[in-house]
Amino acid sequence: MTRTTTLWSLLLLSAALALGSCTKDATEQATGPEPEAKAASKLVFSSENAVRGELLVCFGEEAVAGIESSVMQVTRSGGVATRSGIADFDAVLGSIGVKALQRLFPVDERNEERTRAAGLHRWYVVEFDAAADLDKAALDMARIAEVSKVEFNQQLMHVHEGRVIPLAETGAAPQTRAAVGFNDPHLGKQWHYINTGDKSIYSKIKAGADVNCDEAWKLCTGDPRVIVAVVDNCVQWDHPDLAANMWTNTAELNGSEGRDDDSNGYADDIHGFNFVDNTTLTISTKGDAPDHGTHVAGTVAAVNNNGTGVAGIAGGSGKNDGVKIMSCQIFHDKDGGDVAMAAKAIKYAADNGAAIIQCSYGYPAGSVTSDAAYSSGASAEKQAIDYFIAKQNCAAVSGGLAIFAAGNDMTGMSSYPGAYRDYISVTAMSCDYTPAYYTNYGPGCNIAAPGGDAYQSYLENINTGASEVLSTVNGGKYGYMQGTSMACPHVSGVAALGLSYALQLGKTFTQNEFTTLLLTSVNDINQYCTGTKQYFTDKGSLATLDLSQYKKGMGTGYIDAYQVLMNVRGITCIPIPVGSQYTLNLQPYLGGGNLDLKITEISISAEDMNRLGISANPTIFANQIILKCTKPGSAVVRIKLLAGNGNNSGMNGMPITKEFAFIAREVHSQNGGWL
Repeated sequence: MTRTTTLWSLLLLSAALALGSCTKDATEQATGPEPEAKAASKLVFSSENAVRGELLVCFGEEAVAGIESSVMQVTRSGGVATRSGIADFDAVLGSIGVKALQRLFPVDERNEERTRAAGLHRWYVVEFDAAADLDKAALDMARIAEVSKVEFNQQLMHVHEGRVIPLAETGAAPQTRAAVGFNDPHLGKQWHYINTGDKSIYSKIKAGADVNCDEAWKLCTGDPRVIVAVVDNCVQWDHPDLAANMWTNTAELNGSEGRDDDSNGYADDIHGFNFVDNTTLTISTKGDAPDHGTHVAGTVAAVNNNGTGVAGIAGGSGKNDGVKIMSCQIFHDKDGGDVAMAAKAIKYAADNGAAIIQCSYGYPAGSVTSDAAYSSGASAEKQAIDYFIAKQNCAAVSGGLAIFAAGNDMTGMSSYPGAYRDYISVTAMSCDYTPAYYTNYGPGCNIAAPGGDAYQSYLENINTGASEVLSTVNGGKYGYMQGTSMACPHVSGVAALGLSYALQLGKTFTQNEFTTLLLTSVNDINQYCTGTKQYFTDKGSLATLDLSQYKKGMGTGYIDAYQVLMNVRGITCIPIPVGSQYTLNLQPYLGGGNLDLKITEISISAEDMNRLGISANPTIFANQIILKCTKPGSAVVRIKLLAGNGNNSGMNGMPITKEFAFIAREVHSQNGGWL
């Protein structure tokens, strides 16, 4: 007898005992329909943009035992359940041409107790004739007393903009090689990691408009104990620049084909699972974005320093030390992308070790417009994300991180689910710091990252895609894409890098602490939300965008990987403006700001001075530091201070040394990056 059979037997026995305590079998009772108003209050979302012929039903706890008994009696012998055992509910099923009734979240023996404690075992999927009236079917189900909620299965959308532009071996000249010394041949074209201001990409490009990987990679490049679940199209698991960093389920890899070897509810899930077709991962070849998942995955963790292709933010150093990518496929060709698939994928990620879910998808614009509307129904997806956030799968952080794209609708709010207050929503910026023309902004948006802007290159007749984001694509190839979909994995990758560094240092954070650290490790973008930029409308006409509308709407600022690592390490980051002499008062960065500390010496290496473009040694005057940085860059400086006063008889304060990270950027955040 397999472990799965044993568990189902125990569940069946439990259900039988529960039913036996009743004077009459609860599943044979017809309680009568509830009033329409009460039934309507049980509905989650609306039929607009919903999958036809399918509804998600959450039953009351007291009814579940009977349903499990009824369903298991059929499925144990390999049949498909079409009845719940609740007479009134089954009458509705009969009227709509029911095809199947099954639990939304399959049994994972290792996590079933936790699943039931979270109430996820109460969710079922009802499949029926697509020609049936969806609204009537939902309301009829909701009128049954044993039903707690009926959810319309909302369709989801990718949040990319445009198609892949294949990487040509010729095109934009590569930028200066990264100081870290990686040998990935196309790293120089990934301005979004290390932007040196290469004007062959775009004439108005700004050095430093990137996620600042160069200095971060000197400290950490990743850790295989950190798993990032890419909830998207299938990731090409054997891509030469991804294969070494793919998460692998060794029980399934070494097990029998067609068998659930690790009893997690899924068979042959070697590198993840296809939740569209309920089968093994399947490479997409059709639709408008078949490469989407592979492109996103490459930004997070393409293998670094392997002499191949591109780099990934947390892709390691070429020594099998990158973070791992788990592929949770919810889109396939022109199919898929709905709430049920996403909910199952996210729970799967939680149950199989992921610390971050990378979600470059969202609901159609305007379908959900407030946290109250999203949370009041407690949808299956929200409950799955809550389940994920509550699960500790990385020793460095107490729970999971849910990171979403803000959307590409050019609207003044983030799309959901990303807009919800417990999740991170990522907006997109261009290679000159300006908001990307397509990005959503405003309420619900939390942080910005490079997403690319095709028209910056296109309007200058540079048709290589150089101003977009370069990453891996299907077929073992590389290409450019743009969108908040591309910005989102920059934040996921930086978060994974931060967790990797925390593991390296033995640091631990609560989920809230690490989220706060991530959202405050930023540079200011608001100074660039002025003036105008051009783009093409959907109808192909040239239009002008007023950038002032984005001010204070892009999130806390744009993500900085080096600052994340410094904050993990516990070193205060200080922004320094580029191009002018600057007088730095350290007091705001020291304790309460009024400490009796005297600066006696500042130590910065010649290499770091060159990196920041400092030609003359910083000087100390009136207990302040005077310096001039002429290049964007980052460096750790050591400052010696005297704590306490001295006197003329030889008594002095105690000498102490404190490290600070100077972040030189053209944009100077007046509040030290804590926006």
